[in-house]
Amino acid sequence: MGPVLINGIPAHVLFVHFVVVVVPLTALVLMLCAALPSVMRRFGLALPILALVALVSVPLTTHAGEWLERHVDSSALVRRHTELGDELLPWTIGLFLMSVLVWWSYRRTAGQAPDGEGSSRTAAPVRITAVALSLVIAVGACVQVYRIGDSGAKAAWHDGYSASGHPDRG
Repeated sequence: MGPVLINGIPAHVLFVHFVVVVVPLTALVLMLCAALPSVMRRFGLALPILALVALVSVPLTTHAGEWLERHVDSSALVRRHTELGDELLPWTIGLFLMSVLVWWSYRRTAGQAPDGEGSSRTAAPVRITAVALSLVIAVGACVQVYRIGDSGAKAAWHDGYSASGHPDRG
């Protein structure tokens, strides 16, 4: 599905940095675009493209992570990290679908001038719903990225360092 080693280094270790940046960035941009038409106007098609990049990066990272899992000592911390990692894909699917919906909704209404009170009455509930859904999905995705990263750090660094420092290294 994708590379598992890059220049001799497990690809998961490199890919994860991309996911940690692009998923929260997509979440932030989605919330801004859903809430502020002026921001959506500036981003345009870049919003769903960014969300697609985030979406594609997750399976690549988890695939490389599954390879790495088979090449490290198994522990409860590694298993927990793997379980949490598998839970990010639904959130990034949600980010992508919501990004497409926000972009499509903006495109559909951008060319229409408000023709009286009726159109603004229907636009407000749609925007409020889009903002609320975007907020839930964005926060959920960011929390999941944090949980995965925290568990990965614990799995990688558990008993791997000394808090008081090495006595012979000052």
